[in-house]
Amino acid sequence: MSKERIKAICVYCGSRLGISNEYADSAKLLGQEIAYNNLMLVYGGGNAGLMGKLAKSCQQNGGKILGVIPYNLTKKEQGKKNISNYIITENMHERKKVMHMNSDLVIALPGGIGTLEELYEMITWKQLGIHNKPIYLLNILKYWDNIINCLDLMIKEGFLEKKAKNYFKVCETVDEIFLDLKKKGLI
Repeated sequence: MSKERIKAICVYCGSRLGISNEYADSAKLLGQEIAYNNLMLVYGGGNAGLMGKLAKSCQQNGGKILGVIPYNLTKKEQGKKNISNYIITENMHERKKVMHMNSDLVIALPGGIGTLEELYEMITWKQLGIHNKPIYLLNILKYWDNIINCLDLMIKEGFLEKKAKNYFKVCETVDEIFLDLKKKGLI
């Protein structure tokens, strides 16, 4: 039985750029690859930071975009309204639900507490059997290493099953993610 090809990728990432240009470069490349593969980008709807770079790149390369932003962040994250689809939700919980419902796969780029919370929720939902979507951590400059080490500690101390490490795949580059997706027949 073959897996169904994906149509939309949910990307969690920062509303800030971070200190290395590699973060922004990877966000741009990811946006480009999503567009080139005729996939829809589902993201947090912002126009600032990595979110803005990701969406702008996807848009400039002819990609389809669904931006989902809670009302209280429309000013702070400068909501990107000139995209294919733009949804303003009442709160963060609704935002995450809409993003989840409209995507087939999750990629986490570097980001802050919000990105981390969104990623952990998707991993938790996978653990609970709420979804079985692939999850990728784009480990630019080893950004996610401490999170991976934290999960290893949880396993070592008996708070997490060993199979939890199989709930996501760690990749160092955008190309590595898309090669894996092609190998698995998902794109």
